[in-house]
Amino acid sequence: MKRRDLIKRLTDAGYEAVRDTGPHTIYSNGVHAEPIPKHKEINEKTATEILKRTGA
Repeated sequence: MKRRDLIKRLTDAGYEAVRDTGPHTIYSNGVHAEPIPKHKEINEKTATEILKRTGA
């Protein structure tokens, strides 16, 4: 899955970027924080797990 598609789904679910340092960007909805790797393509299994944890 492309990183931009994953981020679009997270932002649609109410997440926003809170920190952008190091190898990950941290997105949060105020309660739960989720690190998103800075790769152009994110492994499908990893993307699925992120979406499952965030409910997006």
